[in-house]
Formats: sequence, C-alpha cells, structure tokens
Amino acid sequence: MSAYDPTPPVQPVEFSVDLTAHEMLRRAHVMDAVGPTWDPVKALRDEDAARDLLYSDLDEEQQRVYDELVAAGVLPQRGDGRATA
Repeated sequence: MSAYDPTPPVQPVEFSVDLTAHEMLRRAHVMDAVGPTWDPVKALRDEDAARDLLYSDLDEEQQRVYDELVAAGVLPQRGDGRATA
C-alpha cells in the first residue's frame, strides 16, 4: 500500500429538512380523529379524577412508596403531597 492516496477528502454537505407542512398535516389528522366534541378541559379533569382514584385508600406501605416517589420527583406532588384519602 502506498503512502499516496489519490482520493480527495470528503467535505461535509449541509442538509436541512423543513417538516412544518408535515407537522401541520399531522395536527390536522389528530384533530379530525378526536372529533368536534372533544373537550380538553374535561379530559384533564377526568385524568385528575382517575389519578386521585388510583392513589386513594393506600395502606401504610403503599403510602410510604408513594411518598418516596413524590420526593424523588417520579410522581408530581399534588395538594399536600399525600395520596388522596
């Protein structure tokens, strides 16, 4: 193998893609899928109610684990930081 390499060095090529049109189309499809009766405020309230139900009536050990997860930032702190009674 010779020390001389006739291959020219490869130069980087600038490359960019504008996904704006695709993102607008994706959002339009999402809005079509959820339909005109979708109520985002009600959906958020329902999620909060489901989360309250999920963490309600915890026994002592479950409450300890819940408190540790909140303290570690894994679960968001809600109200006084305790699971719903």
